[in-house]
Amino acid sequence: MNTQSNGGLGTVEEEAAPAEKPLGSRAPHFIKRSRPLHVSWQVGVFVVGLAVVVGGVIMLPLPGPGWLVIFGGMAIWATEFVWAQLVLRWTKRKVTEAAQRALDPKVRRRNIILTTIGVVIIAALLAVYLWKFGMVLPWKVSE
Repeated sequence: MNTQSNGGLGTVEEEAAPAEKPLGSRAPHFIKRSRPLHVSWQVGVFVVGLAVVVGGVIMLPLPGPGWLVIFGGMAIWATEFVWAQLVLRWTKRKVTEAAQRALDPKVRRRNIILTTIGVVIIAALLAVYLWKFGMVLPWKVSE
């Protein structure tokens, strides 16, 4: 365990980071032993992950959990490829940082104030529209 001296005031341990899984392939051992089998395994994982990611990209403009599916495809790739594992670690770190910032009382207060202002502006615009045009739906407008 790494410790540092703190000027005679005791020791300060480095930040306790959660233990991360080692980088690399998570293929079964019998597959890793045979190079052709392992390459075939990696191609299969890549193709399946690519299909899931493409499905997620298609879902972005359409109804469906596009980003969730894209990250699912990245997780599939991360079972075999170090670059995908690093991208997922970076993404998890950024999401955790964003969640911590969102829980900050100053940020929450600012978000509540901005949301309230937005709702008031939308309500005012809706009131002006109803005052000017009444409750006429766009497809029943007669001119």
